Amino acid sequence: MNPALKAAAQLQVPIEIVDISQEYFDVILNPKYGYGKNVNSCVDCRIYMFKKAKEIMEREGYQFFITGEVLGQRPMSQTFERLMLIEKEAGLEGYVLRPLSAKLLPETIPEKLGWVKREKLLDIRGRGRKKQIALAQKYGLEYEQPAGGCCYLTDENYAYRFKEALHKEGLITRDDLVFFALGRHLRLPSGTKLIVARNEGEVRFLQGFRNRYSYAYRKDGKGTLALIKGRPSEEELKLIADIIARYSKNQACEVLINLESREVCLYGEPISEDLVESLKIFNKKGAKYET
Repeated sequence: MNPALKAAAQLQVPIEIVDISQEYFDVILNPKYGYGKNVNSCVDCRIYMFKKAKEIMEREGYQFFITGEVLGQRPMSQTFERLMLIEKEAGLEGYVLRPLSAKLLPETIPEKLGWVKREKLLDIRGRGRKKQIALAQKYGLEYEQPAGGCCYLTDENYAYRFKEALHKEGLITRDDLVFFALGRHLRLPSGTKLIVARNEGEVRFLQGFRNRYSYAYRKDGKGTLALIKGRPSEEELKLIADIIARYSKNQACEVLINLESREVCLYGEPISEDLVESLKIFNKKGAKYET
């Protein structure tokens, strides 16, 4: 279950899910405050989230809102300066209450007006989670296991695929932002990309994109499926068939390749491990994509 839904059910509070995927696309591609270590636009992300929260706050007639942020927990977005910057950019100066670190931060408007008692708030700082875990245990609350980052944009290989695609193709699409998180990505000599499903779940997921992309699969339906992003050369069609064979139980098989205007049936023979490794798009031991 989604952690937010799980928490809402446990606390018995209403939850509203807001789809921000369309508008958020530009935040990822053009962050005013830049990226973190990978392609995580944390500051711009928080500003955007706060602006959406402000819209809800004003629409519903709420006076302020609360976050679970902890001072110093995230190096890019939760320094003192960045916390203050984010609420200022969102037009929410003084209206963001952060109970876990409130005593280390300026007094908020709800505190000044007596809506919230400052003495009951906390002074947690840093990247540790011991105090938060102790609080959860004290109140009998279930909680997600602490992690360094749950956002795909902070993942090293996701970021590598993002940067490689931008360099090779000159743009990033909304579909790309989904594809970077799944499958095996291979770049053929022509520049065509293959996104090869790793398991049955990914096969089913990628099947949903067959109306928008060319694709290849084992004729008997017992193997993987690959989306084809680009226009492979005629010589590469055999290579695609061989790749499908490699990732379909590593057995020779008939492969159907569905292109924009035709379907091709070829006999695929598993390619060597060295060749498939040379085609993979991922940051192997610090290697950089060719520029």
